[in-house]
Amino acid sequence: MTDIRHDWSRADIGALFDLPFNDLIHRAQTIHRRYFDPNAVQVSTLLSIKTGACPEDCGYCPQSARHDTELKHEPLMALEAVVTAARAARDAGASRFCMGAAWRNPREKDFVHVLDMVREVKALGLETCVTLGMLHGDQPERLKSAGLDYYNHNLDTSPEYYGQVITTRTYQDRLDTLEQVRSAGVNVCSGGIVGMGEAREDRVGLLQALANLPEHPQSVPINYLVQVAGTPLAGTAGLDPFEFVRTIAVARVVMPASVVRLSAGREGMDDALQALCFLAGANSIFYGDKLLTTDNPAAERDRALFGRLGLTPAEPEQRSAGVGTADRAAPVAANG
Repeated sequence: MTDIRHDWSRADIGALFDLPFNDLIHRAQTIHRRYFDPNAVQVSTLLSIKTGACPEDCGYCPQSARHDTELKHEPLMALEAVVTAARAARDAGASRFCMGAAWRNPREKDFVHVLDMVREVKALGLETCVTLGMLHGDQPERLKSAGLDYYNHNLDTSPEYYGQVITTRTYQDRLDTLEQVRSAGVNVCSGGIVGMGEAREDRVGLLQALANLPEHPQSVPINYLVQVAGTPLAGTAGLDPFEFVRTIAVARVVMPASVVRLSAGREGMDDALQALCFLAGANSIFYGDKLLTTDNPAAERDRALFGRLGLTPAEPEQRSAGVGTADRAAPVAANG
């Protein structure tokens, strides 16, 4: 497909950001309709399976042991509790269940329990996703064998701005983790966070880094920073909402066959802003009242919004992990 490129320059992406708003939205919506049903939104639920005491110093994260956020440390959840939460998410309409653990990298004694969680959640008919930090050895292959569909590991921001946010893990560490996951045949979920005080050029750089990977991430979460008291980024000047929508739209243009998730920050967005994000090409959300440790719109509010906009939850894609974007990205007929 001519839309799918891996050679985006910063000038190319910057020119997209500079388009008149209506022109950018039209371009993004036109491309979106080539690859997706424009009125279907994939619904995921995210559960923190191990909370707090993370040794990393990510400036946005309340789970860092280096920040005084008064977050209660909770150990790895029991398997039965995770399965109960996954069953409830499925019954509430989620098609993917994501499990997050506040680790730099998983220890073997914990990792084997995560494998059990993946197997049991998969058995419920849900797509599975985990975010566990950096992986090593044969961990990616073992996750795939357990039935993992997606591994989340965000790049967060541009390579240039990254050091202003995180010092305990390098940008290359993140790229290496994505390569390990991709090589194991697991679908990649990778995006970033905006509103961290970065310049537009950094948003350009983030999207360039994602779009020029050997394979576009199958899922691209775009997070709007949720500021938490006690973290270094608390008090950062907010991002213009239209700039956030532009970021969604440009992500759709440069990664046309990827699912773009309207992720953290929705609790602070009104319905009109969320509707603009869907128009710009977002076609996935997290569903439920918590995103790891921060608030998220209640499921009832999301169902009401879907009803007002004529949106429907997308069915699970039922694809094998590791199938390349270019191989599976057959465009769908435009609706309307």
